Amino acid sequence: MKILKKRQSRDCYLELIQHVPLRPIRTDEELDEAVNMVDYLLDQLDNRPWTQDEQDYVDVLATLIEKYEDEHVVFDRVSDSAMLRHLIEAKGVTQSRVAKDCNIAESTISAVLCGQRKLNREHIARLSRYFHVNPTVFAFDD
Repeated sequence: MKILKKRQSRDCYLELIQHVPLRPIRTDEELDEAVNMVDYLLDQLDNRPWTQDEQDYVDVLATLIEKYEDEHVVFDRVSDSAMLRHLIEAKGVTQSRVAKDCNIAESTISAVLCGQRKLNREHIARLSRYFHVNPTVFAFDD
């Protein structure tokens, strides 16, 4: 039984690598492909526990994405309110759903979106886990 589980796990890992190999990203097209794969996996794996192989694959692919972006991509600075608005729209959820899922008062989410309030560290930690983003995306002031 253990051998069968190990083989299934290895097969899953090899299948992931066949779709998007774990090698240095050299072009914007390869970056897009890698980001799309991470997004796809995050969507698929939100509904069940991750296997260790899936977690390892996403961790390595995210590291490759980060390395390429650090060297080649310049991001415009955006406010916490703009970033939060973008993430809410991209995920297709309501601010009340975000508030409930992150255990943050809906009035706080609303105030941040209106630019009347800043996010604190705990808010940033919860939101970054919820949206599967690096906490530094919220590091800029309005």
